[in-house]
Amino acid sequence: MVFSSLYFLYAFLPICIIVYFLCPNLRAKNTALTLFSLFFYAWGEPKWIIMMILVALVNFICGLIIERYRGQWPATFALVLACAACLANLGVFKYAGFFVENINALFGSHFDLPNLVMPIGISFYTFQTLSYTIDVYRDEVKVQRNFMDFTLFVSLFPQLIAGPILRYSDLAEQLSRRKTTVRGAFYGLIRFCCGLGKKVLIANYVGDVATSLLGGTLATLTTGDAWLGVLMYSFQIYFDFSGYSDMAIGLGRIFGFSYPENFNLPYLSGSITEFWRRWHISLGSFFRDYVYIPLGGNRVSRGKHIRNILIVWFLTGFWHGASWNFIFWGLYYGLLLLIEKYVPQVDRIPKVLRHVLTLLLVVFGWALFYFTDLSKLGTCLAAMLGFSGNGFASISTKTYFLNNLPLMLVAALGCTGIPRTVHRIFARLCGSGRSRYKRREKLYASVMFALSFAVLLLCTASLVGSSYNPFLYFRF
Repeated sequence: MVFSSLYFLYAFLPICIIVYFLCPNLRAKNTALTLFSLFFYAWGEPKWIIMMILVALVNFICGLIIERYRGQWPATFALVLACAACLANLGVFKYAGFFVENINALFGSHFDLPNLVMPIGISFYTFQTLSYTIDVYRDEVKVQRNFMDFTLFVSLFPQLIAGPILRYSDLAEQLSRRKTTVRGAFYGLIRFCCGLGKKVLIANYVGDVATSLLGGTLATLTTGDAWLGVLMYSFQIYFDFSGYSDMAIGLGRIFGFSYPENFNLPYLSGSITEFWRRWHISLGSFFRDYVYIPLGGNRVSRGKHIRNILIVWFLTGFWHGASWNFIFWGLYYGLLLLIEKYVPQVDRIPKVLRHVLTLLLVVFGWALFYFTDLSKLGTCLAAMLGFSGNGFASISTKTYFLNNLPLMLVAALGCTGIPRTVHRIFARLCGSGRSRYKRREKLYASVMFALSFAVLLLCTASLVGSSYNPFLYFRF
């Protein structure tokens, strides 16, 4: 079940909210939310729900052992066991096929594996449970002694499928002490509808164009087709993933949780370094705190620092998928970051030009991300660089461009801070909560409700009339 489905919007979510707010206390609310979260996961992967619960149980028990034997060898053993269990689970379902396929190609062998379907959300809940056990071992968080609360942390449906990646420290206090109010639920629903609109009304439509241009044989792909297709995919992945994050943050707010932001207008970045401070923030901070800093960060020699950067970005790419294109994509960014770090001439490039160059490099990188078929990737890259032999543009290219120009303008506007600024100005004009601003606050609430309701109706009409509704991070 995905958030942009009619089943979720008009059955699961309303029932969940009603039951949750009817519960008399926080313990009952947590129990209800845990059961709804497990049902949400079982809807898409009923056979793998036991696996997720087992991963949670192993880390829960290991956390207790670490706390009980802190500073002794059983604590270290429990940490190793938890990490091994999590990574083995991820390795079997996500990466085993990749390694077997490459071993067979390299040595001419014929090893075979059962056709295992990768459980949805496995990369996200694996990282979350790992962060808990590691933080308990570091004595940075208190151990959780209630397995129901820990299961809620692992399975919480608003961010279970595609993040943001939550650490236990983000939710520890909120699991046992949080307020759920009608006001909070209202603003949560507004944020949810905003994300839903980004996903359904923008991401789905630009994604359809990207698929039309890049999803075929690519035999007649022109330079214009390649750049237009990858540009539309760049819009799609941003509005798809940031829209999901908005919906997750909004849903969390409905139930009294405060989630960290996961995107901050990344396409406004003036450097690759800045881009990755704004894009998928929770993933970047995870690799920083659990891989980069333990390796020594930047407090090591230049050679070791280069090694650390390449390791982190190899893992970042590989985390996204068991395919060579994701590895190339990760190392591509690792090299760009090293260039920014160690080539002083980069800082001398004028600010506007650096922004344009950053956007070009990011869009080019999305081509690496899009194609898991390396032959198609090569064809697309050749076309983007003008070596396809099909020319710069065709009549079809011009038709695609002109027909979708309004959509591109809307998407480009949505990538800027203008919508956020307009909202802040309107909210400020409506007052700050003091008694004399009550009427203005009612105006703000009425306008936001009307806009959110309109977005919901438009999204519903779009979902009813279209079968194209993918979530790009659904199986990462």
